[in-house]
Parts: sequence; C-alpha cells; structure tokens
Amino acid sequence: MAFLSDGAIATVVFVAVTLSFPCFLYGAYYIIEQDPVTWDVLMHHLKFIITGLALTTVPLLFWMLPRLFEQYTGAALVHAFLGLQAYAMLVFAGTGIVRIFRAKRRHDLYNEYDEDVILDEIGSENFDHWRSRLRIGVFGYVFFWILAYLVGVARYVSIYVI
Repeated sequence: MAFLSDGAIATVVFVAVTLSFPCFLYGAYYIIEQDPVTWDVLMHHLKFIITGLALTTVPLLFWMLPRLFEQYTGAALVHAFLGLQAYAMLVFAGTGIVRIFRAKRRHDLYNEYDEDVILDEIGSENFDHWRSRLRIGVFGYVFFWILAYLVGVARYVSIYVI
C-alpha cells in the first residue's frame, strides 16, 4: 500500500469503523424487536453484526495493530487499551451466546418455536446466568467500543486534519 499515504489509509479506516456502528445498532434493534428469535431472524441479525465486526476488526488487524508500537503515545495506548477491553467484553458475551445457542438448538427452538417452552428451563439452572453474561458483554463491548472510537476520532483529527 505504498501508493497510498497514511492520511488516505487513516481516512478509509475512519470511514470503515464509523460505518460499523450503524450495523451494530440495526443488528441490536432487529434482534430486540423480534419475537420469537427463529433461525432466519438470527441469521439476519448476524449479517449486520458480523459486517460491523469486520468493518472494525479488519482495519484493527491490518493497519492499527502493526502501527501501534510506532505510535507509542499516551493517546495511542489509551485507544488500544479501550479497544482491547471492547473485544474482551465481546468474548465474555460469547461465553453466554454459545450456551444459549446450544440450548435453543437442542430443543429446536430456532426452527419450531414453542411458546410453551420456558427458556429458563431448557438450559439448566444457569440459563439466566448465560443471558446475563450476554447482556453484560454486549453492553460492555458497546461502551468500550464508543470510548475507543472517540479516542480514535480525536487521534485522527489531531494527526491528519489539524
């Protein structure tokens, strides 16, 4: 990518990461508004969430991380720390998602939703715990993602705009 300046690449990264947020918002809105969550609903939700994650993670892996140690400044480290916290919360949410998915799949609730099946009863006594992990992890991801984004915007403006 020697033919592109750092400013041009930073702008593409800025736009990509910025576009990820509407994907996250719509994906969250869609899954919250749907009842029941069928396989089609889950797949539609995941299309937006995975797109948002790709728009954030690809620039992270291929542009931000390789340059981190060249930019060993306070703002760069804060940005990296907040981003790492966001991904840690995503992993935490994943520990709940996997168990919820398995329990619903085992009872075929994605294809044949049965309103008589009480979700708290299909995943053992820990189903509420898994749902809490999912909620806390998603909230934490969004919280730290926004903080990292704001620091990233400030860095982008101070380095490439001003």
